[in-house]
Amino acid sequence: MTIETKESDGNLYVKVRGRLDALTMPQLEETLMPKLSGIRKLILDFERLSYISSAGLRLLLKIQNVLEDEESKMTIRNVNEIVSDVFEVTGFVDFLNIE
Repeated sequence: MTIETKESDGNLYVKVRGRLDALTMPQLEETLMPKLSGIRKLILDFERLSYISSAGLRLLLKIQNVLEDEESKMTIRNVNEIVSDVFEVTGFVDFLNIE
């Protein structure tokens, strides 16, 4: 998995490529968690995310909870069909902001 981050005007933009699973989830967690304090919005670009497992879903919940405590928001963009299907089946579409 590769992760690209960019901060601008209180927003954190993150592009994730590859697989988000139990093996790669710690890499994303270690990259993002220290950067969440003080941002207004986290924008995750999943255009090149080919797979997400339950470990990746748990991390998204954890990030969303941290951001809610900070009164910040998370948006997920460019979700492909495979990842979109996982969000649908698990019910994550009901509480994640997916564009």
